[in-house]
Amino acid sequence: MKRKLLKIVGVGLLISVGLLFTLPLLLEGKISEIIKNKVNQNINATLDFESASLSLLKSFPNAHLELQDLSLINNVPFEGDTLFAADAIALKMGISELLKSAEEPIGIKSLEVDGANVLIQNDAEGNANYDIGKASSTPQDETASETNSFSLELDTYAITNSQIIYKDLESGMRLSLTELNHSGTGDLSLEQSELNTLTDALVSFEMDSTRYLNNNKLFLDALIGIDLNQNKYSFLDNKAMVNQLPLVFDGFVQVNEGNQEVDITFKTPSSDFKNFLAVVPEAYATNLDGVQTSGNFEVEGHFKGIVDAIHIPTFGIKLKSENASFKYPELPKSVQNVFIDTEIKNESGLADDTYVDINRLSFAIDQDKFNMNAKLRELTGNTKVNAHLDGVVNLANLSRAYPMPEDYGLKGKLTADVTTAFDMSSLERKAYGNTRTAGQLQLDAFEYNSEELKHPVTITTAVVNLTPDQVILEKFDGKTGNTDFKASGILTNLLGFLFNNENVEGNFSLDANTFALNDFMVEEASEKSEPNNGQENTEEKIKIPSFLDCTINASANTVLYDNLSLRNVKGKLIIKDETAILEGLRSDLFGGVVGVNGSVSTKEDQAMFAMDLGLENLNIGESFGAMELFKTLAPLANALQGTFNSNMKIGGNLNNDFTPDLATISGNLLAELLATKVDAEKAPLFSALNDQLNFLNSEELDLSGLKTALSFDNGAVSVKPFELKYKDIAVNVAGSHTFDRQLQYNATLDVPSKYLGDEVNSLIAKLDDSDLESLTIPVTAKIGGDYSNPKVQTDWSSGISKLTNQLVEIQKQKLVNQGKDKAKDLIADVFNQEKDSAQAEDDSLQKTIGGLLGNKETTEDSTNTDDDAVKKTAKSVLGSLLGKKKKDSVE
Repeated sequence: MKRKLLKIVGVGLLISVGLLFTLPLLLEGKISEIIKNKVNQNINATLDFESASLSLLKSFPNAHLELQDLSLINNVPFEGDTLFAADAIALKMGISELLKSAEEPIGIKSLEVDGANVLIQNDAEGNANYDIGKASSTPQDETASETNSFSLELDTYAITNSQIIYKDLESGMRLSLTELNHSGTGDLSLEQSELNTLTDALVSFEMDSTRYLNNNKLFLDALIGIDLNQNKYSFLDNKAMVNQLPLVFDGFVQVNEGNQEVDITFKTPSSDFKNFLAVVPEAYATNLDGVQTSGNFEVEGHFKGIVDAIHIPTFGIKLKSENASFKYPELPKSVQNVFIDTEIKNESGLADDTYVDINRLSFAIDQDKFNMNAKLRELTGNTKVNAHLDGVVNLANLSRAYPMPEDYGLKGKLTADVTTAFDMSSLERKAYGNTRTAGQLQLDAFEYNSEELKHPVTITTAVVNLTPDQVILEKFDGKTGNTDFKASGILTNLLGFLFNNENVEGNFSLDANTFALNDFMVEEASEKSEPNNGQENTEEKIKIPSFLDCTINASANTVLYDNLSLRNVKGKLIIKDETAILEGLRSDLFGGVVGVNGSVSTKEDQAMFAMDLGLENLNIGESFGAMELFKTLAPLANALQGTFNSNMKIGGNLNNDFTPDLATISGNLLAELLATKVDAEKAPLFSALNDQLNFLNSEELDLSGLKTALSFDNGAVSVKPFELKYKDIAVNVAGSHTFDRQLQYNATLDVPSKYLGDEVNSLIAKLDDSDLESLTIPVTAKIGGDYSNPKVQTDWSSGISKLTNQLVEIQKQKLVNQGKDKAKDLIADVFNQEKDSAQAEDDSLQKTIGGLLGNKETTEDSTNTDDDAVKKTAKSVLGSLLGKKKKDSVE
């Protein structure tokens, strides 16, 4: 019997254990369906989650349900927006709750949310995205049992690693809690209970584009009394910490049918001035340990009233300090005579009536004193400001008395005496006549350094006079790197720039002794993907500020750009929309004058330029030796000595250092050479031509007055045909080359007979025909290959043909005039008389021309026909041209 009982117990245990493992598998699908159906049937939104897992052992004797990747998506008017999302939600409930039907409410005992993102917002029309409950036509008391699908019997809950963002588009308010961790314990199933909560987060608060809190630390330890009958939540024992400022508060919030009722008071638990330093963000205040303070700082305030669509609670917040001081132990100076008297109030419950009175704000460091008072009205509407500030501040003392970022490196003395009164509506409408601003700001011996600057900026003196509609820059002397500058002018939109993110507008005069463009280059992170041993690639890049909209009349003795040194630079610079427009810029360069009109834009990722250049009397050697662009467009100019004029239109992309990207440029150029000489040693092409054409000495080319035009695009330069003279030889040139200096040119030379040598000229004299004196031989040279290793091929076939035809026609005409027989005798005599004495030389000439033309050596006898004799004479002429050394044949 005992053994039988043990068997029964064992079987029962096995069945129980089996159920603990198998029941979750059977119920998971059902629970997922129940949850989704119950929620989606009662909301105007869509709840979904990736998966649901159920365990009966993890929280035994309760069931543990976990939902993964949950989201709650809004319908219209916020269709597609995510109201709520979470990485995981864990629920604890009794096992019996799992066996309920879809119509029965499910009781939840514990709730844990991880990785939640909540976006609560009201649009400009007053719609709220959290108002997702479906309206019902059935009286509430008849449907309560049906719609109450879940019942809260919580004893614990927790929210970890989450963020909550609230945005009100109508009022411009934005509140965010990030890195939020919140937990609570209590029995929420009771009508009256107490909830003990702990909260820590980073809080930011912005109202109408003004940021009041920015990732400030918030810690809250609150005991909240809950009365579900009255929907009233009371703060019983509460302590808060904003940054390191402690606060204690009490009061209540009650949710009514059509509004919420608030009555809360708060204050600092002590009046130590260290409380004020605690309000300052930690990035500036650093550690408060060891800070010596005297005097007091008190914060107290209240919120009381109704919250509905029209009203906010009335409130008053006071910040007060009298004759306080503080000193950081690691710094040499202290801040003394600190007075703060500020109130933030709303007495009507209407948001537009909120105002701030800074009755006094003053401090002193050594002998320097600063004072300010201001009144701000209608903070959420047409904000009105009336303020006055005056004082003298040694900027270097700021970092000696108060912890500041090391990279600021501020030095100098600021003297201020300014009164201003304006309203935001006038600023937005640019009705500056409605503003009243007067006074003067002066900055002396100022130094500033930052990672955003390549070199520290030094301002010797800056004087600014303020008027209602203008800011007059009376004097501004400064230096950065190798650049020194003096400026004066007028700003017409400083308030718009400061308050409305509008552009700085104005007209200025800028003078500099030296202006180095490289001083204004900054390093930016590159987007290159090559590995760099974990280091972020950076590159220097010039950007034209987007907020500038001004005209600058500039002059500089020297402007340094890349490897160029421009002298006596004058012109107008218009900066607008991240584009710099140059008008009438003139500069001395390479012994001549450069005129520039055009623009440079950095608005896109790739900087672009378009320029019209006028160049007068520039030194060719210096220009083409220093400017890569000129070397690319006309590589042969490297061998020229003298000056030139040119008009150029050019455009394309700029590299990060503002030099042209040669692969992208296009344009055209018209150039005129003045008083030039050729240095053949600097240009392999000239040497190659000298080797191919013995009569040519390229160093004697006269290029003075030569005009040539070229166009360039897609990495190629096309040269329009032009003619030049070598002594009395006409040379016609045309062709093109690429930016990588691949040549493709044709040069045709018309060579007069007098350059054909003594033998040829003697022969022509004996022919006794005046027409032969103007005889020319066309010689074509095809130029290819690379500029550093050119290939020159000469074509003599057309020259031979022309010479032959001319001689044949001359002799035929003589035969007609003198009679055929007499002509034959005359020609025979001419050739026979020379035969004996010149036979050897004539044979040599024929061998030379035969070798050039690819013919085999041949001999001629005295029985040649008339045409053969003429052709033989032509060959002799060309033989003389090609076979003699330059010193013998060129005279």
